[in-house]
Amino acid sequence: MHKTLDVITIGEAMAMFVATETGELSTVEHFIKRVAGAELNVATGLARLGLNVGWVSRVGNDSFGHFVLDSLKKEGIDAEGVTLDGRFPTGFQLKSKVENGTDPIVEYFRKGSAASHLSVDDYHAAYFSSARHLHLSGVAAALSASSYDLLDHAASAMKAQGKTISFDPNLRPVLWKSEAEMIEKLNRLAFQADWVLPGVKEGMILTGESTPEGIADFYLNRGVKAVVLKTGADGAWFKTADGEQGAVAAVRVDNVVDTVGAGDGFAVGVISALLEGKPLSQAVTRGNKIGSLAIQVQGDSEGLPTRAQLND
Repeated sequence: MHKTLDVITIGEAMAMFVATETGELSTVEHFIKRVAGAELNVATGLARLGLNVGWVSRVGNDSFGHFVLDSLKKEGIDAEGVTLDGRFPTGFQLKSKVENGTDPIVEYFRKGSAASHLSVDDYHAAYFSSARHLHLSGVAAALSASSYDLLDHAASAMKAQGKTISFDPNLRPVLWKSEAEMIEKLNRLAFQADWVLPGVKEGMILTGESTPEGIADFYLNRGVKAVVLKTGADGAWFKTADGEQGAVAAVRVDNVVDTVGAGDGFAVGVISALLEGKPLSQAVTRGNKIGSLAIQVQGDSEGLPTRAQLND
């Protein structure tokens, strides 16, 4: 009997070596080892807020893979859907240190990774059915054709069961064969979601629209229930299928340390609040708050708060 989960997400985790000194990655000598991955960041943030979260993936039977599994255990994330794959390695990445609020340089070593071999075989019906919500990201969708098929299958199956679905496009153009393929496939996933969470620039690329309302209507007209657009320094803007809309101001941050993971933190806030039954405006406010916390520390998930730290 599977335990009941609040959320399941699917993705790739990598070992991440974060530079402890500024400068070109080629000259840096000292790094701190962390775990990274967009979907795992969301799983981590939701677990810290007290939700029961399952993360589905493949990791290599190597030191990095066991490091990822240890990280899941530490965060209280259910790993029943993770396969230890002895055929392929766990990916890793190098990340530069910045002190001026700019985006760090990240170099990936993930080609042929265990997670890129995710497929529909990793969909275990009873496990997915034990969750009430599915969160998907465009990163896992871009890993491989078979990984995309898994996400598409999971979305179709969960939607048919009446479960809610959230989707963060999280564009990674370099992982796709073409922009046209990226747009077509990510929109296919987005149309199956209840809540779509793009950045405004991502929304422009995916929809061809130039305004927040145009982007939102593109998805709302295709059955999505709510669209929440991250609008950078302005905060966020949302619109629902019922016509409710509004802007939520950003939380002022005086010292931006590391911008990576801000969008994942935003997703944590929105998803957790909506699963708690809070109004969308409150959910977006929480998303902005957690996103602001994420960018004040170095690391992809180190700034994600516990329930006590959130205090909302």
